[in-house]
Amino acid sequence: MVSDVESKKSNDSIKFLCSYGGKIVPRSMDGKLRYVGGLNRVLSVDRFVSFAELMVKLGELCGYSVTLTCQLPGGDLETLISVKSDEDLANIIEEYDRASSGSKIRAVLSPPKSLKQISPPPSNNSSINFSPTKQPFTAAVNHQYFVPRRSSPQFGYPVGAYRECCRGC
Repeated sequence: MVSDVESKKSNDSIKFLCSYGGKIVPRSMDGKLRYVGGLNRVLSVDRFVSFAELMVKLGELCGYSVTLTCQLPGGDLETLISVKSDEDLANIIEEYDRASSGSKIRAVLSPPKSLKQISPPPSNNSSINFSPTKQPFTAAVNHQYFVPRRSSPQFGYPVGAYRECCRGC
């Protein structure tokens, strides 16, 4: 028989089955997705943990910052839910409570996506040349700018010549 203290303790905590360091791949037989490689660990936290506190604990578990996605109860790995806020976390906990109070929340942890280099939008009217081969970084540092020309001038600088912009700087 479970005492009131043990019952209260189990109701105040939730468990996450955390998979990290591996990858999701289809099974060869039926194509159903599965998680292979990496590590699987169980993390027990207070039921009312904040999203920020949970992310700290998950980072400590893995040894690096992670993004959190969770599998819905009875769902598969094709429908992982991104958890990015306290509200998302509360919704996942509610889904697992509704399905079964004793089940562990399946969490797939991955390193955050690296910052992607943002390319400027293409524009035919732009006089700025973003190509690194045509306007080196050193030209910008040395107060030079690229002067695009549509045709060769009769006098002055040749097509695409660099000019100093701040002679008195």
